[in-house]
Amino acid sequence: MASGLEPDLAALRRELSGPAALSVLIALIAVAVTFLIWRFVQGRRSSRKAVLLLGLCDAGKTLLFARLLSGRYRDTQTSITDSSATYRVSQDKSTNVTLIDLPGHESLRLQFLERFKAAARAIVFVVDSVAFQREVKDVAEFLYQVLVDGTVLKNAPALLIACNKQDVTMAKSAKLIQQQLEKELNTLRVTRSAAPTSLDSSGGPAQLGKKGKDFDFSQLPMKVEFVECSARGSKGEEGDADLEDLQKWLVKVA
Repeated sequence: MASGLEPDLAALRRELSGPAALSVLIALIAVAVTFLIWRFVQGRRSSRKAVLLLGLCDAGKTLLFARLLSGRYRDTQTSITDSSATYRVSQDKSTNVTLIDLPGHESLRLQFLERFKAAARAIVFVVDSVAFQREVKDVAEFLYQVLVDGTVLKNAPALLIACNKQDVTMAKSAKLIQQQLEKELNTLRVTRSAAPTSLDSSGGPAQLGKKGKDFDFSQLPMKVEFVECSARGSKGEEGDADLEDLQKWLVKVA
């Protein structure tokens, strides 16, 4: 019986040592390498649990921070240091992120961004929708500095532009804010194209968007969304904040 199987076994050995076996082996190695890379990337992402609240002074970051954590209104002052707390994004106690409110003062904001940027899973960039027309150049300048940062570009945290103070009649819409920011960022990119900068001193120069095309947020490596919100709320101190869209976004990125 054994001698009768020898021709079949010999043929099988020849098949396994031929080109087909090599192709199978290469495919298996490729799958294994892809899986290991995926696990590595997921591991790095899961280690980044911070959601940074950025923006200019008086954009409403600290009140938004307080409302998300407690739901209650409180008087706030211009921050000179960071504040952090665990934020549970849903009833599932295991699903949470670390909210970090960073100072918006011009002399402090880049210093604090440098400290926390590597831990950022997501960034909420808070804009004062009422003062936006007056502050658009300053808002775009700070946002530009964030977007060309080497660490931010590498990690590509989800980015939300939170158009705050929508309870005020003169507030600009999220659509208009997006259009104006894209225009200003494009202007900044053109004026600095001769010497682009990066906040990450260990990295090389960073280019914002795609060369040869007008800038828009879809060109960035991270997903960018805009929402309208109000940390104060339409009924002021006694009412609830209007943060529903922001809270939904936090659930998505957690």
